[in-house]
Amino acid sequence: MTDRERTAAGAAGTPGAPRAAGADPVQEARARARAQGARSRSLVQLVSDLPRLIVDLLKAELNHLKAEFAEKARYAGVGIGLLVVAALLLFFALGVLIAAAILGIAVALPAWAAALIVFGGLVVIAVVLALFGIRSFKKMNGVAPSQTIESVREDADALKGLGKYDN
Repeated sequence: MTDRERTAAGAAGTPGAPRAAGADPVQEARARARAQGARSRSLVQLVSDLPRLIVDLLKAELNHLKAEFAEKARYAGVGIGLLVVAALLLFFALGVLIAAAILGIAVALPAWAAALIVFGGLVVIAVVLALFGIRSFKKMNGVAPSQTIESVREDADALKGLGKYDN
C-alpha cells in the first residue's frame, strides 16, 4: 500500500476529508452507521422511530419554509416601500409637468385657455386608459381561479379512478 492509499484510507472516515478515488459511498455509510451504533438496534425499533423522524423532518422543512418566507417578505417590504416613494415622487413630478404645459401654452394663449386645453388633454388620456382597463376586466371572466379549480377536479377524479389520466 502506497502512502497515498494509506492517507486516503485513513481520511475516508473523517468528515470533510477528501475521499479516495475508488471509495464506495455505501460502504462508507455502513461504516458510519456501525460507528454510531445504529446496527445494534432492531428493525422494530427502527420502524417505530420512523413516524417521529418523519414528523421531525416535516417540522424542520416548515421552519425552513417560514425562515425563507420571512427573508423574502423583508426584501419585498423594502422594495414595496421604495416603489411607493418613487410613485409619490412621480405623482408630484406629473403635477409639475402639467403646470409647465399650462405655462408653455400660456405664452401663446391666455392662461385660462391654456389650463382648459391641458385639462381636456388629461381627460382624453384618462378616458382612453379607463376604456382599456374595463376591457381588461371583461377578459378576466370572474374572480375565481377557474383553471386551478378544473385542475384540482381532474386530480380528484384521477384519485377516484374517474376521468382522463395517463396510464
